[in-house]
Amino acid sequence: MSSDELIFFFSPSAIRRTSLCSSLWIHLMSPVASKAKKDQEGGEEKKTTQKKKVKELKVLDSKTSQNLSIFLGSFRMPYEEIKTVILEVNESVLTESMVQNLIKQMPEPEQLKMLAELKDEYNDMAESEQFGVVISSVSRLRPRLNAILFKLQFNEQVENIKPEIVSVTAACEEVRKSENFSGLLEFILLVGNFMNAGSRNAGAFGFNISFLCKLRDTKSSDQKLTLLHFVAEQCEQSYPKLLTFPDELIHVEKASRVSAENLQKNLDMMRKQISDVERDIENFPAVTDEKDKFVEKMTSFIKDAKEQYDKLRMMHSNMENLFKELGQYFLFDPKKTSIEDFFMDLNNFRNMFLQAVKENQKRRETEEKMRRAKLAKEKAEKERLEKQQKREQLIDMNAEGDETGVMDSLLEALQSGAAFRRKRGPRQAKRKTGCAVTSLLASELMKDDALSSVPSKMLKNSEKTTDGEVHEETMEMNSRSS
Repeated sequence: MSSDELIFFFSPSAIRRTSLCSSLWIHLMSPVASKAKKDQEGGEEKKTTQKKKVKELKVLDSKTSQNLSIFLGSFRMPYEEIKTVILEVNESVLTESMVQNLIKQMPEPEQLKMLAELKDEYNDMAESEQFGVVISSVSRLRPRLNAILFKLQFNEQVENIKPEIVSVTAACEEVRKSENFSGLLEFILLVGNFMNAGSRNAGAFGFNISFLCKLRDTKSSDQKLTLLHFVAEQCEQSYPKLLTFPDELIHVEKASRVSAENLQKNLDMMRKQISDVERDIENFPAVTDEKDKFVEKMTSFIKDAKEQYDKLRMMHSNMENLFKELGQYFLFDPKKTSIEDFFMDLNNFRNMFLQAVKENQKRRETEEKMRRAKLAKEKAEKERLEKQQKREQLIDMNAEGDETGVMDSLLEALQSGAAFRRKRGPRQAKRKTGCAVTSLLASELMKDDALSSVPSKMLKNSEKTTDGEVHEETMEMNSRSS
């Protein structure tokens, strides 16, 4: 059966699918498509071969090549441009970290020499080795990079060294010239001699400066106060001017963080670096590239660097002389007591003294609050007892005893107004009745003396008086008697 006859057995959709497949098959089998496919496959094979070929290293080991490639990838600069930046000593592009990494990742001089000999195979070399070929043409590359790095770091080195010298110098002058600190030392010596009276340490002419920090170790019997608290309190009471000595030693704290050994090492390193750059400039070969500005720029830089170093060296020498004079004044050996130790002791004492002053003030405030609270409590208790006593006297007015005392208490209550401010309760009602009865008895006694002179009719009228009238008459008599 022919293909034409077979087509009639399919549905219209099947016919369309068959035609599409036939067209696709014809396209794939055409000469043009076959050639494109072969070219694509050939290109991929060529690319893979090229890639494999680039990864082959001729001089560098894999680790060095990898580290160098990572470093170069972070800058994304053409190799020739990096070379030009180094030759021109272009500080607008060169940074401290960049030069440090260049020195760290740069191949060894022998490797650079081998790479320079393979410059004809540049296109077949790995990227890291291609960079080595380009950079190998820079003469005296490593000394050049070291000199550039020193130039970039020089100002920072000066800013690290100079403040330390200034701080120690100022601290030496402050300690030597502070009158209040000298006065405090005299007072401490006086206290020490008083405490050591009768012992082998009595009558001392001085003490080691490190003893100042030990004032806090001598404590009172209750372990709450120290000798330093006592000294600070006595200064507050008798010599308040001595309390200002911490304000005269403001550079002591910075000087306590200075290591004389490290300071000397930094100055020695700076001097060596300047000498190395001077030697490199003198031995530098003749310039063959017009872009090479190393000798020109480094000569100008090294001149300024030497001037600044000479100033630092003079400042350092002056600092050492002042510290030696301080040793003679306080009687210590500058060779055995370092700058750091001496000013550390002074700074610790300064901080402890200030803390003792604050603790004394806080303790006095606490004691004053307790005293006021005690006085207030005693006053309140006294007032409470007085009120209670008065209240008891008013309650016991109708009790057995001296009538005169009862009357005095009643008069005092009436005069102060206490009797009118109280609410009339059951007990007060009884007290009112008792007072009326007492008044009535008093009036009856007074009437007995005048019975002979009073008419009977008036007696009858007086018997018929109400309790209110009796009370009123009694009040009138009391007022007359008063």
